[in-house]
Amino acid sequence: MTVIDVHNHYYPPVLLEALKRGPSAFTVSEDAEGNPVLSSPGDVNIVVRGHRDIAYRQEVLDREGVDRQLISFTAPGTLLEPPARSVALASLVNDALAEVVSERGDRFSALATLPLNDPEASLTEFDRVVGTMGFPGCMLFGNVNGTPLHDPRFWPLYERASEAGAVFYIHPTFPVGVEAMEEYWLMPLVGFLFDTTLAATGLVFSGVVERFPGIRWVLGHLGGTIPYLAERLDRGYEAFADCRANIDRPPTEYLKTFYYDTVNFDVNALRLAIDFAGIDRILAGSDYPHQIGSIPRMLESLAGLGLDPQEHSRILGGNAALLLGVQ
Repeated sequence: MTVIDVHNHYYPPVLLEALKRGPSAFTVSEDAEGNPVLSSPGDVNIVVRGHRDIAYRQEVLDREGVDRQLISFTAPGTLLEPPARSVALASLVNDALAEVVSERGDRFSALATLPLNDPEASLTEFDRVVGTMGFPGCMLFGNVNGTPLHDPRFWPLYERASEAGAVFYIHPTFPVGVEAMEEYWLMPLVGFLFDTTLAATGLVFSGVVERFPGIRWVLGHLGGTIPYLAERLDRGYEAFADCRANIDRPPTEYLKTFYYDTVNFDVNALRLAIDFAGIDRILAGSDYPHQIGSIPRMLESLAGLGLDPQEHSRILGGNAALLLGVQ
């Protein structure tokens, strides 16, 4: 069975060098093993070898039995930088991702990053990476420095993406209210899931998903809490007029058109998502090589579902192959 891991993260070495040179919102240091450490307000990312060495990463995939990864640059992307710097760094990242795909396209596809703190520049970069360079789409983050993804300033981008049939993969970032999540790693453990949930529900209730039907939306971490809260969202649609103002169907009918990655290694949670969205909307994801990511746990949890071989194959890679247009 073909295995395609759609949720993982890559830091291009050229970006790390650019951040070291500055100016940057990130402080770059090293840990005792010589790994770069990126510190930003409220967050720390240790950039281990798997994050930055693509040849080594391919060796890991060979060892773990993964045929392809859809690589992307992790949250918060370039969005903490001033707009002009964000634009320059996003272009640098996307060129590096394109180089990986050019050299190792049999093993890696990529999602571009966008400088969404400059919406006009994001549209220009989208045209470059999707229209000219052939990326299947982009990774968006759950909010743009506090601005929700359904804000009308992003609608010209969504119009272009809908026309192109692009993939927009929503990964969480610093949630609104992050100051309440500074202890015990509550931001990634809890806040990330609600950031994704807020982004997805805002896109639906605002009418963005209906208005721009060509976009293929993907949600990280099994959709945050969407499968669990779905029934409550439909009750809100029935009860509150403003929840019906921009859509003419219950929100779950739109949310069931989204794709959900399997970065939740609890078999019961996976079953809930499958029951909600259907086998064809579930994509294998590992969160490799983040500290709480794991390719083996991704594979073990999917095997634990006890699906028939055809359904298992679709989640492992068949659905992603159709979404990305790869073999």
